[in-house]
Amino acid sequence: MVSKGPVLRLLTAINRRRMKLLMGIAFIAYVASVWGNFVNMRSLQENGDQKVESKIEEAVAPLREKIKDLEKRKRNVEHWIGHENFELINHDVVEPLYIEVDQIYHLASPASPPNYMYNPIKTLKTNTIGTLNMLGLAKRVGARLLLASTSEVYGDPEVHPQNEDYWGHVNPIGPRACYDEGKRVAETMCYAYMKQEGVEVRVARIFNTFGPRMHMNDGRVVSNFILQALQGEPLTVYGPGTQTRAFQYVSDLVNGLVALMNSNVSSPVNLGNPEEHTILEFAQLIKKLVGSGSEIQFLSEAQDDPQKRKPDIRKAKLLLGWEPVVPLEEGLNKAIHYFRKELEYQANNQYIPKPKPARMKKGRTRHN
Repeated sequence: MVSKGPVLRLLTAINRRRMKLLMGIAFIAYVASVWGNFVNMRSLQENGDQKVESKIEEAVAPLREKIKDLEKRKRNVEHWIGHENFELINHDVVEPLYIEVDQIYHLASPASPPNYMYNPIKTLKTNTIGTLNMLGLAKRVGARLLLASTSEVYGDPEVHPQNEDYWGHVNPIGPRACYDEGKRVAETMCYAYMKQEGVEVRVARIFNTFGPRMHMNDGRVVSNFILQALQGEPLTVYGPGTQTRAFQYVSDLVNGLVALMNSNVSSPVNLGNPEEHTILEFAQLIKKLVGSGSEIQFLSEAQDDPQKRKPDIRKAKLLLGWEPVVPLEEGLNKAIHYFRKELEYQANNQYIPKPKPARMKKGRTRHN
């Protein structure tokens, strides 16, 4: 047998050497760290404070935008504050909500491409987990739920105009998929809850809508064109401008939603204005109504941008007795008046909103 004494002494010596080596490495690392920080501090000092201020501004800018958005949303409902039948609850639908209600209008989700593309995971969560939570609430309290779905479930359609029986033509992995597929699966959830749990559901497929109190810089075509025309900036058209859209005024949509909620129609219903315009025609109309001298600027086509969009609203007419009644120019004049007032308010508060760009393919800019 080997004596334990020499082995222990040998291990102790090895441990001491390891400890010294580790302490030496730690000391070198510490010196390197201190030297690196010193060099960085010297570099910052030599380059002046501008870079630091730039970094601070870069970090603060998004927060400033959020604050402005929150202020605007508050002003959108301030005329209801104090009404006995109004209560404002600040809640994220991704989290469960426990309240007593008879009807649920599930309208939660960013709807403009720049907004929903900015955080696609949150968009998906809102339309999936959020919808599950609202359906769970409807089941618990026996409420009827109306889902604000979208014409985007039809994607870049191969059928024109689009009726409710059309299944759509959607890219499931494109930049718009978080919204398109999020709404499609939300519809699926509604009908699963209806069949399995007996929840009463209503599904509105909403086409392009505009009007007062919409976000000034949400990146959608109406707000972009009005804002650009009022500020004398070029009206940006993505692609050739031959793609079509159908625009309805917000009061028509609200009337359609209420009619659908209180009907016996459980299958999806299109709510939109069947009056179709090309994007270029629409830009020219807004220029005329604003009285703007802005030029029209053509940019590269946005990826997966639908080329045709027009609702078939025969179902809404027949079953709901609903159709749009506000003429396009009348609605646009109301929206333009609101935007003028909003720009004055923002200017007095030293904040000028800018339109958000769409996600584009590479290409060259041309002018008209």
